[in-house]
Amino acid sequence: MVVCLPVTKEGQIGDGWGRAHDVAVARVDNASGNVEEWDEYPVRWDEWHGQGGEGQHHARMARFLMEHAVEQVICAHMGDGMLRMLQRMNVGVVVDVHGDAREAASRYGRLGGLPH
Repeated sequence: MVVCLPVTKEGQIGDGWGRAHDVAVARVDNASGNVEEWDEYPVRWDEWHGQGGEGQHHARMARFLMEHAVEQVICAHMGDGMLRMLQRMNVGVVVDVHGDAREAASRYGRLGGLPH
């Protein structure tokens, strides 16, 4: 399972998906929940938010998710428009998650990518 989540410099889950500065892409073993790979990217969506309209912002995020073969997004908050877009992309979503980002990847990455 490939999961993506907004992360802070302290390793916590960031406040919002669409305004993330950094995200982590993790490959998680479905059965054990072990995080096998962990890469962080400075996507700067917080800086790009509101520039060029919502469609461009969503397209930028969709490209990133497709390039990294993301199957599930884990975050604290996500707007309705983004949620609909991810559902159309068949990307699972887990919202209202807080705390340690690696722990969340391990816990929710083993759920099989089902939307929550």
